[in-house]
Amino acid sequence: MMDSGQSHTSDLTARIDEFLGQLTLEEKAALTAGRDLWTTQPIERPGIPSLWLTDGPTGPQKARNATEIGPGESLPSTCFPTASAVAATWDVDLVREMGHALGAECQAEGVQVLLGPGVNLKRSPLCGRNFEYYSEDPSLSGKLAAFGVIGPQTVEQMLAVVNQSDHVSQLR
Repeated sequence: MMDSGQSHTSDLTARIDEFLGQLTLEEKAALTAGRDLWTTQPIERPGIPSLWLTDGPTGPQKARNATEIGPGESLPSTCFPTASAVAATWDVDLVREMGHALGAECQAEGVQVLLGPGVNLKRSPLCGRNFEYYSEDPSLSGKLAAFGVIGPQTVEQMLAVVNQSDHVSQLR
């Protein structure tokens, strides 16, 4: 027997499968690429709007326009402590609260997708992004990451939190 969480997930999966079945191959392909640096391609026929993405595990870094990237090109925002600093507290409620604040700030800036938190494990001191990851301990990282994802999603209209977990393979 399925519990209500499993039932909800299977119902949602069925709805997603049905919706995807209505898309043309071209529309599905358009979902895999951005319109520019920070927005997705809208798909008008089924009513899928363009979504604005932002980097920002330590605070939303929304670009002034969708074609700019780099230091000094983002709108002012709160600078939250790094994931590694927050992990030192072992406080899941703090992580959830911080995530909610990140989601609220994204909403205020018109951002629908926050590219964070980074839920990778720290495996090497040579990784230049270790500050974005909670810990080298898988148990602590997993618990904090769960609340780091739940937090932003408690904000109405915050559609997704995306994990960027494999920076090394992107550089090869």
